[in-house]
Amino acid sequence: MKHNTIILYALLALMPLACASPEGKRETWNDSDRELARAILKDRTLSVVDSMGHALLKKGYNAGSGYSQTWIRDFNTFIETAMDVAGTSDVRKALSTFFLMQQPNGEIVDGYVPEDEFTWDDENTYTSPAAPGITGFKNTVETDQETSLIQAVRKYVQRTGDRGFLTADMAGKTVLERMKEAVDYLLREKSDQGTSLLTGALTADWGDVENDPENCVDIGPGSTVTVDIYDNAMMVIALRDLAFLDPDGRERWDSLRASFEKNIRRFLWDEKRGRFLPHYYPDGKPEAVYFDEELIYNHGGTAVAIEAGLLSKEEILKVNEDMLANVKASGMSSIGLTVYPTYPEGFFPGGMAKPFNYQNGGDWTWFGGRMIQQLIINGFVHEAYQEIRPMLDRVIVNGDFYEWYGPGGVPSGSAAFKGSAGVLCKAIALLREWAESVPA
Repeated sequence: MKHNTIILYALLALMPLACASPEGKRETWNDSDRELARAILKDRTLSVVDSMGHALLKKGYNAGSGYSQTWIRDFNTFIETAMDVAGTSDVRKALSTFFLMQQPNGEIVDGYVPEDEFTWDDENTYTSPAAPGITGFKNTVETDQETSLIQAVRKYVQRTGDRGFLTADMAGKTVLERMKEAVDYLLREKSDQGTSLLTGALTADWGDVENDPENCVDIGPGSTVTVDIYDNAMMVIALRDLAFLDPDGRERWDSLRASFEKNIRRFLWDEKRGRFLPHYYPDGKPEAVYFDEELIYNHGGTAVAIEAGLLSKEEILKVNEDMLANVKASGMSSIGLTVYPTYPEGFFPGGMAKPFNYQNGGDWTWFGGRMIQQLIINGFVHEAYQEIRPMLDRVIVNGDFYEWYGPGGVPSGSAAFKGSAGVLCKAIALLREWAESVPA
């Protein structure tokens, strides 16, 4: 295996990096494309990792071996792979539980567990008479739960053709009505008036742990209100999905999406550096951020922004080059690197106080794999195939999908992490689809 990998790396090093014009229009297929297509179709590591991922997704929808809970942000990223191996009714039931747990104000919980499995210390629990025996929870410092559920529904409906799910009764309201209420909740409770963008707390990139040591997962008196690219790119994707799911409401969803896209570019895009700002502070930059935070690069949120269609082909190429430069400078393994440079030691509580730990610079396939998907979708397949290699290799070396990786590629966090499996399986499917489209 090691010998074959070395040969493959040598082969890839000889290939030109770009496989599409800046406009994304393919004029011809060249010999390099054909060589790459053959390599992809013959690559046994793709088959091994894909099989491992599908086998893992047969084991249920909890996030990983270290989590008994079903989280919507995780489920959204592995639902497509889950549908390869699970019955439609099982997936529909999992989605339905989130709608049955929806709160009277329209908000969606982060996740749920049977009440007898709720064993951790959290006074902010969620229940619903429509879901007896279930306990919900939510890290309110992040603002991606409602948008994750909408995205998951679109994936389910598009894969199964089950549009009847949209009119299914969920405690007296249809799924479509409940999705609208979720958006209304965000616009009412989570929108900054000055930017018309969604707010959250001061976290690292897409993370759900803030810098308040008193309560690091729930917004409270010690929280700092921020606007970031991840939350708002997730909203753009969700609004695009709603236009697909709700044709009668398309005009509203398209108009709202256009407003978000305009304001994201206005308030979060750093034109000079060609990157997104880590945070925009509606109330002004707090004293706690005593360093030049604008130097910090959010990898995960940027990948999601590309999925939202917020960057041009030229910008995607530059972003990818910047990510690779960050990986090299940091000494980490892959573009799953969360942020670089990291936040200073002690800025976040707990394990995140140390740089390159957890969401403060840890290397997460869960988000790096999404960047790989977007490289493929936008025509940068040569780059994608090179950059997925360390993510595949560490799955095979460790025999498992881990939540994140520390310096030196040390596997960390939960094993059997289904978000990592889901994004890699989807990336592998996209690589194969591309390779099969290349004429011999």
